[in-house]
Amino acid sequence: MKAIMVMYDSLNRHMLETYGCDWIKTPNFCRLAERSVTFDTCYVGSMPCMPARREMHTGRLNFLHRAWSPLEPWDDSMPEILKNAGVYTHLVSDHYHYWEDGGANYHNRYSSWEAVRGQEGDPWKGIVKAPPAPETITRNRVTYQYSHDYVNRQYIKQHDDWPQVKTFDAGIEFINNNCEEDNWFLQIETFDPHEPFYAPKEFIEKFPDKYRGLLYDWPDYRAFNDTDTPEDVEHIRNQYAALLTLCDEQLGRVLDIMDEKNLWEDTMLIVNTDHGIMLGEKNHWTKNIMPWWEETAHTPLFIWDPRSRKQNERRKSLVTTIDLPATLLEFFNQPIPDDMEGKPLRNTIDHDEKVHDYVLFGIHGGHINITDGRYVYMRAPATQENQPLFNYTTMCTVMERRYPLEDLQRPEVDIAGPFRFSKGCKMLKIPREGQPIIQLPNTRINLFKYGTLLYDLKTDPHEEHPIQDKAVEETLIREMVRLMKENDAPSEQYVRVGLTSYLDE
Repeated sequence: MKAIMVMYDSLNRHMLETYGCDWIKTPNFCRLAERSVTFDTCYVGSMPCMPARREMHTGRLNFLHRAWSPLEPWDDSMPEILKNAGVYTHLVSDHYHYWEDGGANYHNRYSSWEAVRGQEGDPWKGIVKAPPAPETITRNRVTYQYSHDYVNRQYIKQHDDWPQVKTFDAGIEFINNNCEEDNWFLQIETFDPHEPFYAPKEFIEKFPDKYRGLLYDWPDYRAFNDTDTPEDVEHIRNQYAALLTLCDEQLGRVLDIMDEKNLWEDTMLIVNTDHGIMLGEKNHWTKNIMPWWEETAHTPLFIWDPRSRKQNERRKSLVTTIDLPATLLEFFNQPIPDDMEGKPLRNTIDHDEKVHDYVLFGIHGGHINITDGRYVYMRAPATQENQPLFNYTTMCTVMERRYPLEDLQRPEVDIAGPFRFSKGCKMLKIPREGQPIIQLPNTRINLFKYGTLLYDLKTDPHEEHPIQDKAVEETLIREMVRLMKENDAPSEQYVRVGLTSYLDE
């Protein structure tokens, strides 16, 4: 048996034709839907990038215990379990966060891996005197990312230069070299269509608009301000659409080789993403600094299982990111570790069997969210200060850096644990400032101000009108507490969102 996972970053469900988009043509995603099962009720677990990837290794929630960081020593890694069982696992990716301090041990869980350089702020080419970046409409991005991004663009001019294209080149090469072999798992993962929305000229030209301002393909993490115009929103959506169209083209290459090599007979295909992105909806850009609304939390998912051979069908059952590692382990006939909370989706793919009544999702220090597929309940921090809040980890790195010494020198740092999932290991308990209060130049975002929110997706699928329903809220609170207990959530998380009164029920 073989398996291929094609993974995108920030792939918006509502921008795909198969999920109802009527203005961006994505023929290969439509072709994929005809050859697979399309999931209509898939939700994220932990966000953003590396927390989601930890869950795709471990099959358990990340966000209640810590923010962005590497895999922990006690983590059960799906690719490593497969590797140790004799299944060859290969990662090819241009997602440069894998090679920063805060993601530095994910790729080594695979039998082999290949890195493609040049996305976003990847410190790729050594240019001592970088060319000045063109003026942009936004001023909030840090200089580090801007400078390296613009250096990278000097080497990404033609279609085949794009890191995404090179990533798929490498994935296709692996398939060509190994299609006659058995027992392998290939993960083709691209950073696109994550911002900045830099796409080949021929794709940009497919989406003309009336915008005539300065270079603008990289929106900030913020709510709208007085500078945002309808023309800005249209332009950013068009830039995203252009990059998404490139994603569709590259997906077609995988479908082509599956046809050519007849891989549909014995190869599982999963096409997924880590989360979506806000493109002006509800007057917000991107992610992290607002509640995780449908645009970011409700994600596309497609799976072809050669055992059931179900295709051109849709599934309504509630599923989540943490189900994917269990699904792959079951496919390769490997036992699922006790610490994995996700469920294998074999029967859901086959006949829409329910595997979850409710799922949790969130970002460390943000709202704690729960859904049953109809209602979404977002529990806000109980106070403006959003405390207490701690990171529990033995891996003291985050994104591109090590933890600041002043964070580790604070007198509140302690030894904690073990948790039920940490295999007897204790860890550092490090105080963290409240995630919902983020200071950016010209912008102050405070998730506390949004308050606790309840939506009925049946009557309000775009989450535009929060409702008040005490009975539904009480049910969702109790299920939230139950799932937090199952996850062995730290006690202060209940304090932080005002749920301590439910602990003894």
